[in-house]
Amino acid sequence: MTLPLPPCFDLAQTLDCGQAFRWRQRDSCRWEGAALGRSLRLSQSGGALEADCSPEEWARIWAPYFDLEEDYTRIQAELADLSPVLAEAAAFAPGIRILRQDPWEALCTFVLSQNNNIRRIKGLVEAFCRRFGPEIPGSPLRGFPSAERVAALSLEDLAPLRMGYRAPYVLDAARRAAAGEIPFCRILEEEPDFGREQLRKIQGVGPKVAECALLYGFHKTECFPLDVWMKRAMAVLLPGVRPEDFGGNAGLAQQYLFHYSRMHPELF
Repeated sequence: MTLPLPPCFDLAQTLDCGQAFRWRQRDSCRWEGAALGRSLRLSQSGGALEADCSPEEWARIWAPYFDLEEDYTRIQAELADLSPVLAEAAAFAPGIRILRQDPWEALCTFVLSQNNNIRRIKGLVEAFCRRFGPEIPGSPLRGFPSAERVAALSLEDLAPLRMGYRAPYVLDAARRAAAGEIPFCRILEEEPDFGREQLRKIQGVGPKVAECALLYGFHKTECFPLDVWMKRAMAVLLPGVRPEDFGGNAGLAQQYLFHYSRMHPELF
């Protein structure tokens, strides 16, 4: 199916900004990936978006996944009013949208992301899915392994993937999730502080991983993941500004600043 390119939407900016790890660029305009138990091939060219799915599947699955009902033009304008630097960062990558990912997948992938670069994270996540994920009908890709599937594994099962010190963290997250100790539905409904408290019960989940899971898996858009890189970026680009100063759209502000900083290392 072909549809007009939605406003404030760019495949490369959205899919390669470090928020999701199952999308790969096949050429200058084509992307392929998997999410929510399905696979999708997408291309962007000449103001149009082409997807290899039915209009019904696009409306039911992918439009919500890409957060296409949200008015990002308005959000960008509100953030730009807060700071000229933020306005510049938003203008540099105006097509970033915050994906609505599966909460378990977001939690697990950001556990795996610790002290890792994006390329290696993608490879690790893909190997994890190939080995333990369910088949996706009609696709060479596999779905993301469920918490229940992962909970039944052992460290020996995970050893060939070379997760390193992250392997026990993945198992602890899966076992807690499968046992109902991590109340995903309540985390979705409650304020972020509740989710932070619950997720940090998991071995190896600190403030940054919890914040990423809340932003990208639970769509808590006021969350602002901070690591050493982002702390440096904030200190250089916006000294004296706190994440909470960005309000309910802090997560998008973080993405603009993260992407801008990653593409401008000379500033640091």
